[in-house]
Amino acid sequence: MNYLAHAFLSNNNTDLLIGNFIADHLRGNDFKDYSPQIIQGIHLHRRIDSFTDSHEKFKASKRLFYDGFEKYSGILIDIYFDHLLAKNFSNYSALPLKEFCDKVYMIYTQNQKLLPKSSSNFLEYVLKNNIYYEYSYLEGIERVLFHLSHRIKHQVMLNESVALFKQHEKELQENFLVFFKDAVKEFL
Repeated sequence: MNYLAHAFLSNNNTDLLIGNFIADHLRGNDFKDYSPQIIQGIHLHRRIDSFTDSHEKFKASKRLFYDGFEKYSGILIDIYFDHLLAKNFSNYSALPLKEFCDKVYMIYTQNQKLLPKSSSNFLEYVLKNNIYYEYSYLEGIERVLFHLSHRIKHQVMLNESVALFKQHEKELQENFLVFFKDAVKEFL
């Protein structure tokens, strides 16, 4: 799962949210600069990633992108699952997506001094492009994938995977529903 799902699974807990946000920007297990609660968020992020990578519906979804995108299929499903969450956010939260995003962005911004530089830089991108909210639109996903393609510099245009997403959207939606129900049961 990508950033929106990680934020959602932080269960409105500020420290878990911060830890969950910075986890991808930290290596190893030396977290001495962080409070025990933020460290819990880092560990939560890693548990969510392990759960995701081992879930049968996630693995089945990845296989749909093996034609041309196998090496990046996990990243693609992380992002497409965030799209499906954003698109159907009202099924999971009483808080509308826009309000949820604004609340999360405010927490990130108020705690920016705690973020490693790479997380802080990424936050600037998130805020400038309203990424979590834009995940609800396929055009937003396409833009995110286009930008990611230029960041990884491997000559693979990940935004071209949108055609495969459209082709398999029904199956991906079904996989996501099972997967996210299990994730909510596991983490909330």
